[in-house]
Amino acid sequence: METYIGQTRDCILENRGITPYQESWEYQKQLVQERIENPELQDWLILLEHPPVYTLGTGASTDFLKFDPENCARELYRVERGGEVTYHCPGQLVGYPILNLRYYQQDLHWYLRQLEQVIILVLKNYGLEGYRISGLTGVWLEGKKIAAIGIKVRRWITMHGFAVNVCPDLTGFQDIVPCGIIDKPVGSLWEFVPEITIDQVRKDVALAFAAVFSVKLSEKPAYS
Repeated sequence: METYIGQTRDCILENRGITPYQESWEYQKQLVQERIENPELQDWLILLEHPPVYTLGTGASTDFLKFDPENCARELYRVERGGEVTYHCPGQLVGYPILNLRYYQQDLHWYLRQLEQVIILVLKNYGLEGYRISGLTGVWLEGKKIAAIGIKVRRWITMHGFAVNVCPDLTGFQDIVPCGIIDKPVGSLWEFVPEITIDQVRKDVALAFAAVFSVKLSEKPAYS
């Protein structure tokens, strides 16, 4: 299988605003399929928010739901990413990188650590020290999980990605055991930086992503 590591990459940045989960999921699958068919296509970074929705990874256990999945008041999807249940809602910035890892490193652990590093760099902009926990995936801040990560890679093309709690209503997390982690609560950046805005964090994430992955971002016209 051919690799292309060492070539400089251009990456499209697409800010989509609040987007239904199903729509963004189908869009990701379309972008992945296009890149499987033509590996020379540009990489893509989608930044958006979702209306309230729960998602379960491929092997996620429903034991971590505190409600009947057949009678859920919010949307619920089982998708092809790794990881357990998580919650998305407005005020949480979600990033979906569509990258061809043959141009980077064909190493999923490396990729996960790079996504964590993006969030850690963003937190440093606000004087906050985000950190990893050995054996887990995500970013923590003063004992609270600030960012969750769950990915799918098909023929070395990535989809799904990361979610950063900027200023969301966290009550939706009360009905699940987030990421299957019982003893570590979920938090938001707003708790530490009350004046923070999702627009600012969106810009910070784009800059940090470009630095960590050494890509040149070109912004796609605003989604409407």
